[in-house]
Amino acid sequence: MLRGLISLIVAALAFGRALADPPPAPAADKSGYSVLNPTPKDQLRALCTDRPTKSTGPCTVDAGHWQVESDLYNITVQRGGGMTTTTELFTNPTLKLGLTNTVDLEASMTPYERVTVKDHGVTTRASGVGDLFLRLKASLIGDDGGPVAIAIEPFVKLPTANRAIGNGAVEGGLIAPIQLNLQGGWQLLFDPEVDLLENAAGGGNHANAIGLVSLGKPVSKTVTLSAELWTDSNFDPAGRTSQFSADLGAAWIPAFAPDVQFDGGVNLGLNRSTPDVQAYVGISHRF
Repeated sequence: MLRGLISLIVAALAFGRALADPPPAPAADKSGYSVLNPTPKDQLRALCTDRPTKSTGPCTVDAGHWQVESDLYNITVQRGGGMTTTTELFTNPTLKLGLTNTVDLEASMTPYERVTVKDHGVTTRASGVGDLFLRLKASLIGDDGGPVAIAIEPFVKLPTANRAIGNGAVEGGLIAPIQLNLQGGWQLLFDPEVDLLENAAGGGNHANAIGLVSLGKPVSKTVTLSAELWTDSNFDPAGRTSQFSADLGAAWIPAFAPDVQFDGGVNLGLNRSTPDVQAYVGISHRF
């Protein structure tokens, strides 16, 4: 199985190289820039975010610059067994700081989250801040252009949410984004992820595996559309669960404001374990 997965990744990389646009002219050497010596404005990469959709790209924020990426409003609805659970996020900011030309530090936490459960006519609500996520993204190749871009992103979750919203556990994982830049502006992205989560019944931890494949394309000079398939396999000893969704997103970077992005999207559950629908609108800004 492992050999087959490695062969598939190698074949995908070869395919991407074969279809990629001609390589750009060599980029300026930006390795000397850091959080204390910021990248000059005229050498910044095009604005690149980890939204919309659930994907995580391999791009990092330029050294010494800040970037905020946030939902303005996010709603998720899940129905089953006579119960409807609605989760609302009132903003959901991720703050990023470029440490070097290829490494950034990221922190995210929902300042106000509300969960409403309607169970056979009885309604209960819980609200408060969400959990705090800390991430470190490091580009291995392709941050400044090229047919292939690869990064690694370890992260940890700190339990800042109350027990009515979160599980009160420290958890973490690793994401390894792989992006192929194809002809015509098409971008093919793979997001393998492995997490270590607390058992639902307590007393230990278990693995959780997430897979994602996303296809994006600019449809104009300022608008990009994307579609993805996402899956999550949770290997909790109490019972394995699998989720699947089809996700659509759109992003607009105005020509008059190249450091700002507006976006929105919808995620559609493909089985009973997955929320029926999630919809959101958001904004990103680089400073």
